[in-house]
Amino acid sequence: EVQLVESGGGLVQTGGSLRLSCAASGFTVDDYAIGWFRQAPGKEREGVSCIYSSDGTTYYADSVKGRFSISSDNAQNTVYLQMNSLKPEDTAVYYCSRQPFYRCSKYGYRDGGDGYWGQGIQVTVSS
Repeated sequence: EVQLVESGGGLVQTGGSLRLSCAASGFTVDDYAIGWFRQAPGKEREGVSCIYSSDGTTYYADSVKGRFSISSDNAQNTVYLQMNSLKPEDTAVYYCSRQPFYRCSKYGYRDGGDGYWGQGIQVTVSS
């Protein structure tokens, strides 16, 4: 059974850091694109970052470039999103998602409707 379990969210002040973890089971993370979408109240869901570790492809949305860093620990079958210099506009529910590898490119991270999703985790950045 495919499962994605997120952890590491919470409340942090502006300028602070959090590290999100996405622990995968039922498949090997380096066979797929793994990444994060987020959705804030009243806004559309956006692809924040992804990684396809088999060829090193990564993507970051312009809004998080230079602040967020994604990595994959294949031995732990876990993907991490290190979030630094957090801003109030980063406040959202963050969802870990598994997509076919071709949906992660330097141009974006796309949901094709056939992905798997974690339960979501709240990140709140106070001003």
